[in-house]
Amino acid sequence: MLKTTHTRKSPLRLGFVALTDSAPLVMAEELGLFHAHGLEVELHREIGWASIRDKVIYGELEAAQAPAGLLASATFGLGSMQAECLTGLVLSLHGNAITLAQSLWRDGVRDGATLRREIARGRRKFTFGVVHPFSSHNILLRTWLSSHEIEPCSDVRIVVVPPTQMHRNLKAGHLDGYCVGEPWNSVAVAAKTGWCVATSADLAPGHMEKVLMVRRDFSESFEGEHLALIAALLEACRFCEAPENREQVIETLARSRYVGASANTLRMSMAGSFDYGNGRIEEQLAMHVFAGGKANEPSANQAHWLIEGLRANGIIADPLPRARDCFRADIFKQAAELLPDALLTS
Repeated sequence: MLKTTHTRKSPLRLGFVALTDSAPLVMAEELGLFHAHGLEVELHREIGWASIRDKVIYGELEAAQAPAGLLASATFGLGSMQAECLTGLVLSLHGNAITLAQSLWRDGVRDGATLRREIARGRRKFTFGVVHPFSSHNILLRTWLSSHEIEPCSDVRIVVVPPTQMHRNLKAGHLDGYCVGEPWNSVAVAAKTGWCVATSADLAPGHMEKVLMVRRDFSESFEGEHLALIAALLEACRFCEAPENREQVIETLARSRYVGASANTLRMSMAGSFDYGNGRIEEQLAMHVFAGGKANEPSANQAHWLIEGLRANGIIADPLPRARDCFRADIFKQAAELLPDALLTS
């Protein structure tokens, strides 16, 4: 395996949040892939995406797993200090779901149409959680609500809650539902406090989810290290995608220092099917996509889906045309060349 030379003397600090789709970062560490690519890496588990964004912006993390929308929000200073950020790697597609409280099921809610009827009764204002204002979760939830003639800006309240705190807020009655990444939907299903009405693979097949977020100045000042990091993570993505490796990935993620959910709960979305709750289990091979085809390339089409989704749902006021410059297929292709031919064609 080709190694690159680096000038940094301290470990590269890499942030992640306790989610199933942190798997490429976790497995790159556990399989020794960072070391194999000449890197010394420290994994840092963060509580949520605001922490990830701020620590990348202020240089407390060199790189991090992040929802793709964080690149645009940081680069344009939307809700934070402005700092140019980019990605040369898509870490995963899909992986999210919309979960509703079990109390709504008891009230007769089965889908968007029956939720609309329940809201129209006017007993109270329903509250739904998303993980970040500029995330795919906000796009997915708002699009789903709108498709059922529920106005996201007036008929319901949408609040930001860190992923790991979603279920406890649903259980406590503070939320009526949420859109979050796994395993925090399956945690609610397993506890019988919630059920899933739709997955992101159902709602937006092929959508970009998590990316590797770095500051532009880091990418330019430490190009060799950045390319090696992408190569190591791309190799880990290929490992995580292979069905024969999923059980190893599940058991590793279950450890307390990573996701800390039970292996059985993680398995509910990682073993080729998805448990929506209340007896509905369906085959869903694409619930989590870590590699395959052009899944890992930060393409113009993926950027368009994200930016147009944010604009169409009123999350941003204009199309932010330069936001597409945050998604660097050229950097991805450079990094992919560091991998053996067998991995490039797998």
